[in-house]
Amino acid sequence: MAKKTVRDVSDLAGRRVFVRVDFNVPVENGAITCDTRIRAAVPTLQYLVKAGAQTVLASHLGRPKKGPTPEFSLKPVAARLSELLGQPVPIASDCIGADVAARAAALKNGDVLLLENVRFHPEEEKNDPGFAAQLVKDSGATLFVNDAFGTAHRAHASTEGVSHHVKTSVAGFLMEKELRYLGMALEAPERPFVAVLGGAKVSDKIQVIESLLPRVDALLIGGGMAYTFFRAQGLGIGKSLVEQDKVELAKALLEKADGKIHLPVDHIVASAFKADAETKTLPVTEIPADWMGLDIGPRTAAEFAGRGAAAKIVLWNGPMGVFEMKPFAQGTLAMARALADSQGTSIVGGGDSVAAVTQMGLADQIDHVSTGGGASLEFLAGDPLPGVACLQEA
Repeated sequence: MAKKTVRDVSDLAGRRVFVRVDFNVPVENGAITCDTRIRAAVPTLQYLVKAGAQTVLASHLGRPKKGPTPEFSLKPVAARLSELLGQPVPIASDCIGADVAARAAALKNGDVLLLENVRFHPEEEKNDPGFAAQLVKDSGATLFVNDAFGTAHRAHASTEGVSHHVKTSVAGFLMEKELRYLGMALEAPERPFVAVLGGAKVSDKIQVIESLLPRVDALLIGGGMAYTFFRAQGLGIGKSLVEQDKVELAKALLEKADGKIHLPVDHIVASAFKADAETKTLPVTEIPADWMGLDIGPRTAAEFAGRGAAAKIVLWNGPMGVFEMKPFAQGTLAMARALADSQGTSIVGGGDSVAAVTQMGLADQIDHVSTGGGASLEFLAGDPLPGVACLQEA
């Protein structure tokens, strides 16, 4: 799935470029609490600045439902981006309109302008053709660069619609990196290839499991979703999370897997869903009727970690337990350490998985930490991503 990138565009000096970035960062009381997504876009923006392009940035922030409101403004992002780029990055009062047109027209080579939250307009999420055309017209752009992998699974005006109103649409460096690493999991993985999937529900990962099964040597399943598979095997699960309507599907997947699916052998069970509950470490064949499983056990953590560390390619998406509660975070943290120690290519996606490697200071020891949550899952499920499909083939 090779796409042309901004590196393939030769005439950037003096050219107006519309760049879709993913600056959907957490903001509390006007302050950014994690700037990872902003930092991830910096290489592309530095390249454009150095090449003398006139760069206009578009992003969303949160889910504003009542039009423009201060809590969803990108103003804090403009301030942080100015620091990271080492140059002023002004923000327009809107993403379309007279102010945008005037500011864009005044850009000099190497300048960067940030547009206000595109989701202040409902037409953005509707991928309204007129709104997409207005984004391009008011910015004066002739080139579209999509560097927002995290939103590439959505056919919105600023992620897909604008591509119909410019001659050239290419990927930024972050998008290129996401496609390269996640593509390894789908195209020609080295062996052994191990995938680790966690999280609460089988239903969230059905397509990913079905897509990965023919490709992997081992698929390790933890988290709440494991209990639906245990139920499919006829095991008692106490009050653990289960998707009763997916038990037959889990049974079919186990049969189809032909031994590739590996489930926990022990688990940490608790008397209640709270951090200070009484806990026990038991084999998965044992659980008190009124208790619940909230993390994989130490034997499972060691087995999963060993398989992950020995893999040529290891892909991890989803926590092994209730990661937000410290007593039930050890399985997830063990996987984080295993991927950091892996001699092969390590790929991490999913909010809690990313949080684990970041929290432990291991992110820089992982080959690729994906910025895309839903986009990563849809990509791994083999679904076409509108924000990628609209870019030119390499």
